[in-house]
Amino acid sequence: MEIPADAYWGIHTARALENFPITRRPIAVYKDLIQALARVKQAAARANKELGVLDAAKADLIERVCEEIVADNLHDEFVVGVIQGGAGTSTNMNTNEVIANRGLEIMGLEFGDYEHLHPIDDVNRSQSTNDVYPTAIKLAMVFGVKRLLDEHRKLTEAFARKGVEFADVLKVGRTQMQDAVPMTLGQEFSGFAHTLAEDFDRLGEVIPWLNEINMGATAIGTGITADPRYAEAVCRHLSEITGVRMETAPDLIEATADAGIFMTLSGTLKRAAVKLSKICNDLRLLSSGPQAGLGEINLPPRQAGSSIMPGKVNPVIPEVVNQVAFSVIGADATVTVA
Repeated sequence: MEIPADAYWGIHTARALENFPITRRPIAVYKDLIQALARVKQAAARANKELGVLDAAKADLIERVCEEIVADNLHDEFVVGVIQGGAGTSTNMNTNEVIANRGLEIMGLEFGDYEHLHPIDDVNRSQSTNDVYPTAIKLAMVFGVKRLLDEHRKLTEAFARKGVEFADVLKVGRTQMQDAVPMTLGQEFSGFAHTLAEDFDRLGEVIPWLNEINMGATAIGTGITADPRYAEAVCRHLSEITGVRMETAPDLIEATADAGIFMTLSGTLKRAAVKLSKICNDLRLLSSGPQAGLGEINLPPRQAGSSIMPGKVNPVIPEVVNQVAFSVIGADATVTVA
């Protein structure tokens, strides 16, 4: 099998590319995952160096390459598809090969000269895909959820400000789409803010669960091929490197087999998506018309709404947020059966 001369990946990645040409979308699109994989490999190298099971020079070289990856270099070399068989082995091997070959390049050696730095024996020392991949995914999720929470807070605060601004705007409250009792527009928007605040809290509660990792479990949780001290050491180093307080699971066999936290996060995201979609539908309804609909609010005009009807403006932002929400809801079904 031929491998491009300038590729940092190797034979294991090439086989994955041949076996899984499904999405045509490489894992490189998930920046958080690539950086998390680099951090996991970096922590492993430090732990192996500390325990004396990996040559110090090799460990330092692995760490140097990992820092390059975290600095957004080499991401285009992570080419395996996002859908693949083997529980992430292709992704792990892609990572190992990129780190090894970049290390060889730094030493002035040719790609594939693994006698001096091996993707499995050195970069993957004391590891298995079954502890590396879930740990990296959890770390990447922590990165992503924290960014999401920042945006979620901004949206919540924006609705709260509108609640204050519209406090004296009287309108009709409705149930079952029928006129019911009076309320203010401020009360409506304050309600939006409070429901979003609840989801902010629920999403934040998931992060500590994501911080429990199974590094040191290796293949099935027994820790085979790893020094008994490795689990503690790699967890400590990963916490120091990332600034995220990680904890080793008390039962590595259970932790290696259990995917509950992924369902918990996915379900929490679905909850937030459904509630946000409901808000979007309310905004579309309240702004409908404006002449023959409710027309109670005017959404900011973002772009022309028609190529044939002059002046028509569509609620494009609530519509696109709905589309994203539907995607999250669908992804939750996939996570559930996966």
